[in-house]
Amino acid sequence: MKDASMSADGGRTSASRSSLEGSLYHPVPLDFYRALDEEIAQAGGEWQESPDYAGSVGRTMFDTPQSEDNTVTVLLPPENIGRVPSQSLVRIRSVQDKRSYLGVVIKGPFAEPDGLRADAAPIVATTVRGGIFMPRYHGRVQVELLGEEISREGSTTLVPPRFRPLPNSPVFVVDTQESTRVLRTGGPMRLGLAVGHDQIVVGLAPYSKGVLPRHTAILGTTGSGKSTTVARLVYEAQRHGFAVVLLDVEGEYAFVNEPADDPAMRAALAERGLPAAGIPRGVLYHLVGRKCANPRHPQRVAFSLAFERLSPYAVKEILDLTDAQEQRFFRAYDVAKQLLRDFGIFPRRDEHGMTLKEDEERLFAYDEFDRGYPGMRLEHVLDVAGEYLRQVSKQEREPSFRTPAFQENPEQVVKRVKEAKSDHEGSWRALTGRLWRLARLEVFDRADARPLRYAELLQPGRVSVVDLSDTDSPELNNLVIADLLRGIQRAQEQAYEQAERRGERPPRTLVIIEEAHEFLSEERIGAMPVLFEQVARIAKRGRKRWLGLVFVTQLPQHLPRQLFGLVNNYILHKLSDIQVINQLQRILGGIDPALWSRLPTLAPGQAIVSFTGMTRPLLVAIDPAPCKLRMVE
Repeated sequence: MKDASMSADGGRTSASRSSLEGSLYHPVPLDFYRALDEEIAQAGGEWQESPDYAGSVGRTMFDTPQSEDNTVTVLLPPENIGRVPSQSLVRIRSVQDKRSYLGVVIKGPFAEPDGLRADAAPIVATTVRGGIFMPRYHGRVQVELLGEEISREGSTTLVPPRFRPLPNSPVFVVDTQESTRVLRTGGPMRLGLAVGHDQIVVGLAPYSKGVLPRHTAILGTTGSGKSTTVARLVYEAQRHGFAVVLLDVEGEYAFVNEPADDPAMRAALAERGLPAAGIPRGVLYHLVGRKCANPRHPQRVAFSLAFERLSPYAVKEILDLTDAQEQRFFRAYDVAKQLLRDFGIFPRRDEHGMTLKEDEERLFAYDEFDRGYPGMRLEHVLDVAGEYLRQVSKQEREPSFRTPAFQENPEQVVKRVKEAKSDHEGSWRALTGRLWRLARLEVFDRADARPLRYAELLQPGRVSVVDLSDTDSPELNNLVIADLLRGIQRAQEQAYEQAERRGERPPRTLVIIEEAHEFLSEERIGAMPVLFEQVARIAKRGRKRWLGLVFVTQLPQHLPRQLFGLVNNYILHKLSDIQVINQLQRILGGIDPALWSRLPTLAPGQAIVSFTGMTRPLLVAIDPAPCKLRMVE
């Protein structure tokens, strides 16, 4: 044995081999197991996981020089990777310093090989007889801390974190019920499901003044699902007692009174257990003389525009008048006001020649930056401008007027125009041409179609779709939208004040503006500052009186930066333009970089949803539209 064990080559190796062969072919003696058990008992028994770690899915990792404030890395055993999808809410218990944190998964889960770099794993993997042998692996997620949990007087409060979880802290998945409560997504106005979480329904709180009275922007490229989102929002708002006014420039929503008939949409509804249903109590409005996108709609109403409702400053901006034309427009407008007084059109007089008290009050409250002169019609201004053109061009023809009151007393019109002298035939001719272009639209002051009655639009649960698909005129659309917004604001303020006096819940109204870039483009705002000031005033006053605006566009880069200052809520569908995304990222706060990076690749129907009532923005699979859309995206 001595020679064998001391030999340089064969002795020790042969003995070792003999020992190994003995262990392979002979059973382990029972004495060995007894000795092993005694040694384990002397050491305190078998190892058991600390109760602090029971039920955990992973552990926090050490920080690195690349670590960022408010985020931690969590490692997972492979069997737990599927339990922590993106946007999962997790609780981290920092055992050593007795702190508890809530966080949300913002990156991952990723699968990484144990002890190797991920790009080295394919080198280690081998293929033998069609089978692939891979190294062992683990999971990794990045968690953003929402806050630290502080227990006070029997309740738990979430406060901004002052520290970070220590390494090796256990991480637990928060259940669906608590996740919904913490993320504040449990409102009854359902929007969809959090992506990766079939049980977390994302909804809005319809009775919270901090949610929908705050204005909303729905942005996304063509085909990204904006129309479906709008239809779902209208359906849910109507179910919860909102009055909804939808300005539809494409005729997309002319059939929302009917249930969805698209097979793919109905299949998607069935998959989520949602019904296909038309929106009840809907009325389809269209301009008189214009085609309607749904002529068989059971509640179809033609309407006209009242020129007296339009501020002369808004009219001159929409007509895009030059300085010289603008001066003459206001001169004609002022003369027309004098003639209305002369002929008793406004203010009206009683049999004793006294001004009616009602008209006195209207005249006292009149603000021409807000609306037009009471009783003013487009034909009044046209008649005065035409008489100015006749006089400055020294035409020999007799005066000619369209207004009956002017026809009965043409001398008074001629006299007023002569008193307010003017010149420059070219400017008057250009102005008259622009006014005639407006008149040829044949939508003002029609006897066969009354203007919109705003109080009717604001009835709780009523959905009013204003079909502007056959106007073919951005100027006309802008006139309608400007008039509608101003009128709804006034009616909402009156209804709100009445409800307050009666101690009742105030009415809630949602106005949705499709293709908002056509009405509120940065270029138009530069040319129409008065019109934008009206919108800004409506936006600022409206959110205090339950009047919420929703701006929908596929071209957010055309919207003015000032508009984003009025918006608090966002639903962001797919956006491909990196410059647009960068611009929005500078404007919007609270959306983490991981969500921004996913924006260009979102599938149709997916959207980043950020509302003031939510703890943080979420990626949401929007519920399918229950009603019929004219052009399903």
